[in-house]
Amino acid sequence: MSAVLLNVLIGLVTSVLSGGGVWLLNHVKQARKLHRTAVFFGLEGGAPCVVVMNDKADKPGSTAHDDVHALVEIAMLGRELGSPVVIRGAHEFHESNGTRTEFCIGGPEGGSNPRTGGHLAAHLPGVTLTPFSADVDRLALVVGGERFRCARGQQERALVAKFRPDPASRPVFLICGHTSLANRAAVHFLKSRHNELAASVESLEQFCLIIKVDAIPTYGFQAATLERDVTRAAFAAIEPRRPLPQIQEPQT
Repeated sequence: MSAVLLNVLIGLVTSVLSGGGVWLLNHVKQARKLHRTAVFFGLEGGAPCVVVMNDKADKPGSTAHDDVHALVEIAMLGRELGSPVVIRGAHEFHESNGTRTEFCIGGPEGGSNPRTGGHLAAHLPGVTLTPFSADVDRLALVVGGERFRCARGQQERALVAKFRPDPASRPVFLICGHTSLANRAAVHFLKSRHNELAASVESLEQFCLIIKVDAIPTYGFQAATLERDVTRAAFAAIEPRRPLPQIQEPQT
């Protein structure tokens, strides 16, 4: 074999090995990325996923446009991770999530998602919601006594919590926004920023976050940021105020 042919052959072999190495490296990186995503969302090994959908508060049986978009984002996440996704209505799902990771979308106000109200009462005793009928701070999220207010269409918020209710083996993601746009913004934020969130929360097993959506007329659902980690306050029971001791006046 001539020196020229030998050099050509060596070049071809080197190119193949180099290309194969790059492909393998990219494949490993992608696999690690998907694994981190799956761990964050509790969808390791292609675990099944159930999305519990809410109704419009003023139109039972119908779903808001932005809530549908939130559902689509979760369905795309499941497809990316090889997890089958099932959709259930909030008014018909009365069982444990069991071996399925649950995404529960929407708040309980107006009967929109009563399952959210049940989750809050059972697992997040430090969280309360100001009803729409209130004269002050309508729809405010109250966590540990701190109020996160709603300026509808301008600045809205969503509470996002992850926890595992007994006897389930998979977690629940609770998405409780002021509006359907806030729900959509929270889901989009979780998907796009989960690596940063995983590094910031104390535990991937249980957390509670307030997501703020600013400048809605300009940026819509995409202007979401993490406002506060309220995990400790949300999962801690609020102790009732003790009555002040009565001071007895000295007898004369």
